[in-house]
Amino acid sequence: MASENEDHDRSRVAELALDLRNVPKSAAYAELEDQLDAVLAGITDEIAAMATISAVLHHAFGHLWTGFYRVVEPSLLRVGPYQGTLGCLEIAFGKGVCGLAASERRTIVVPDVNDFPGHITCDARAASEIVVPVLDSSRTLIAVLDVDSSQPAAFDEQDREGLERLVKWFARPRMRQAVET
Repeated sequence: MASENEDHDRSRVAELALDLRNVPKSAAYAELEDQLDAVLAGITDEIAAMATISAVLHHAFGHLWTGFYRVVEPSLLRVGPYQGTLGCLEIAFGKGVCGLAASERRTIVVPDVNDFPGHITCDARAASEIVVPVLDSSRTLIAVLDVDSSQPAAFDEQDREGLERLVKWFARPRMRQAVET
């Protein structure tokens, strides 16, 4: 359980709604990492972390859609915590950008979604997309992080590197805290 001081520090950091749209990407991702490390300190709940990462990332860059699709069956993703309009509820491995990133366990950057064979349109305003596999500490795929932009070619190598660093939070060993009754 977090101490009162840790809770105060975490809430103070959480109050900072970062707007990083005009910050160079390398600096922006470094700042996001610092904020998320502070906010998620002591947290072991993966769903809470997904919700927090989605919100911080979404508002920092003003993306169209930012969120996670969780692995719920061996070959099925289901929408998890996200920010934006309604997402597709389920995506099979191998289908669309998310399903392909999940089945191949690799980050996929799509500069123009109209040029991606089999793209699944959840929001017609999406022009570009990046999907990053999320692995836990045993290297098991637990989700993918999906980020959509209304701008073409919004994502590049710096985004790939920055987002891959952010989702490494899930691969860190964490002590599960016992629930007090």
